[in-house]
Amino acid sequence: MKEKRKIGLTTAIFIGLILGAVTGILLHYVVPAGPVRDSVVIDGIFYVVGNGFLRLMQMLVVPLVFCSLVCGSMAMGDTKKLGRIGVKTLGFYLVTTALAITAAILTANVIDPGKGLDMTSIETADVAIGERANLADTLLAIIPTNPLHALASGDMLSIILFALFVGVILAGLGESGETVGNFFSQFNDVMMQMTVMVMKLAPYGVFCLTARTFSGIGFDAFVPLLKYMAGVMIALAIQCLVVYMVILRVFTGLSPGKFLKKFLPVMGFAFSTATSNATIPMSIDTLHRKMGVAKRVSSFTIPLGATINMDGTAIMQGVAVVFASQAFGIHLAMADYLTVILTATLASIGTAGVPGVGLITLSMVFASVGLPVEAIALIMGIDRILDMSRTAVNITGDAVCTTIVASQDGAVDREVFNDPEAGAGMEE
Repeated sequence: MKEKRKIGLTTAIFIGLILGAVTGILLHYVVPAGPVRDSVVIDGIFYVVGNGFLRLMQMLVVPLVFCSLVCGSMAMGDTKKLGRIGVKTLGFYLVTTALAITAAILTANVIDPGKGLDMTSIETADVAIGERANLADTLLAIIPTNPLHALASGDMLSIILFALFVGVILAGLGESGETVGNFFSQFNDVMMQMTVMVMKLAPYGVFCLTARTFSGIGFDAFVPLLKYMAGVMIALAIQCLVVYMVILRVFTGLSPGKFLKKFLPVMGFAFSTATSNATIPMSIDTLHRKMGVAKRVSSFTIPLGATINMDGTAIMQGVAVVFASQAFGIHLAMADYLTVILTATLASIGTAGVPGVGLITLSMVFASVGLPVEAIALIMGIDRILDMSRTAVNITGDAVCTTIVASQDGAVDREVFNDPEAGAGMEE
């Protein structure tokens, strides 16, 4: 007798989204208003469970981002061993992430995913935002006068800078800093495990958040959600098929078509697992055997990219910012968008390569321009579908960067790259 196949987290969250939407619509149109529906169910059970889950996610933000950044920047310290290769890799990752978030914001402003969705009547108490500083003060505020205060208050830009300093110094200290480095590495493992535990509660949180949202707005949310999905997918396609391929062609002269054809199995694997970390061995092997990229380069750039290069995540955050600002009727000025680009680019450095973790840092990006985190109630369910697509984009960006850096270092065998039979025997 065959054992029943266990439902995966992505499927469970999607089921929670659908059931939550159906439940909310029934409450909105069928169940009459009254103390039981409004006070006990909607503003009682759904509110406590849904917002409790949001608070769990927010609880993870500071320790997760700080530890991930310290560990990631410790790896950056190793760039001294690879000299110019390391500098080029870091530059590529940061520039492409900034391009990705910019493309996402422009695409979203064309599609207007949040228009027609009025969320202000649902969470009016949490929509108000304080006076925002100008861009110059925002840049100065990145430097913390008290790092402990920044950690306690969740000032993420300051936390990011401080974490980068700590990680780079630990890498430079070598063996003398090994004890502290091991502490952060182990604590990072703890936070990863805690993230996995919290994400297991996501189906229930999504159900309650979605049900409460739809109970207030009915069918009005469907079109904005579809527009939000379209915005993310269009921006992902632009980044993967246009930006990456143009850069690859310009800097290497190699065929984008051949690259995509050979790397497609890795993209498929990343899509199915929704985790950049799981694709690291397959990416290195594919680049070496199918495209002739030297492992001495890919063994450095690919793991580093899984840590700091999250273009797909940045794209989701850019579209989500526009979606939330329109849904809550909050106007964002040019300085706000520049702040989002800066914050999302830096936040991508601390986004771990595990499923769904981008949503945790999304609250940080929202906070940088005063957007309420309640918009995540709708985004979360849809995001579990989009997560797989953006992971495929993330690892493609890592591979393109690796190929470019290796090509400029003379570490690409072009005969292997142009050979359609290269690596034909490897397991896919």
